[in-house]
Amino acid sequence: MNFKDQLIQQFPDFILYRDEPLQKYTFTETGGPADILAFPRTTMEVKLLVDYCREQDIPWLVLGNASNLIVRDSGIRGVVLMLLEMKQLTIEDDRMTVESGARLIDASVAAYEASLTGLEFACGIPGSVGGAVFMNAGAYGGEIKDVFISSDVLLPNGEIVTMTKEEMAFRYRHSHIQEMGGIILTSRFGLKKSKPLPIKTMMDELTELRESKQPLEYPSCGSVFKRPEGHFTGKLVQDAGLQGYTIGGAQISMKHAGFIVNINKATATDYIELIAHIQTVIKEKFNVDLEPEVRIIGEN
Repeated sequence: MNFKDQLIQQFPDFILYRDEPLQKYTFTETGGPADILAFPRTTMEVKLLVDYCREQDIPWLVLGNASNLIVRDSGIRGVVLMLLEMKQLTIEDDRMTVESGARLIDASVAAYEASLTGLEFACGIPGSVGGAVFMNAGAYGGEIKDVFISSDVLLPNGEIVTMTKEEMAFRYRHSHIQEMGGIILTSRFGLKKSKPLPIKTMMDELTELRESKQPLEYPSCGSVFKRPEGHFTGKLVQDAGLQGYTIGGAQISMKHAGFIVNINKATATDYIELIAHIQTVIKEKFNVDLEPEVRIIGEN
């Protein structure tokens, strides 16, 4: 019996899909199959799956909600966990506690409804809360680290620990979890009491700004590159004459040159080749190294 049959037999009550195409879940609408795609509903289900994978030497990884990543066309071997079923959110006074599968946008709205300020910057970020902590997501001058208190993290060895802001060692689009591995289960954020109107006004302004500038009408992985020091990626791409450049079905957006959009059944390979082409041209023309913000994962 292969490991996929064994795993499904081992956890008959879990939500598990065999050989599931990940393009159904990624925001680029690209990506090959996962051997097993799991949707755990509780911390215990996550721990049981990871413990089993460790004992059986099966590779595993977490996708968040697949908004800021590219899965290669050959897919992912082993077990892929998506925590979208884990989305409980509670607010007590000025503190928000939220499971990793909740959408960051929903957390921002919940903060507004509780007259709490601090998450307005996140009102248009499509990722999950866990993914946002993992990469210290940010927009319009705000970052997760600005409101972060702590996270409960399942380490690769099966231990669950609570990590503080200092231990997370946040920096631009980065947290210590990226090196140490593990799964962010639940996070806590410290917000501030405010009047609802200024919160709503700020969220409306940021939403209008985002809708006017970003190519939301096409599938995309969001901002492709980290902002290089002293430059704006979109302007570099425009100045290089690359806006609109297309490989396969992937195109540098005509609306925002920092985005790559899927205009016609693009593959992950189209995306990856276009990213490499942009990096090469920008390096040649401006001697600037563009570092991807999007994660590229899966089997070559």
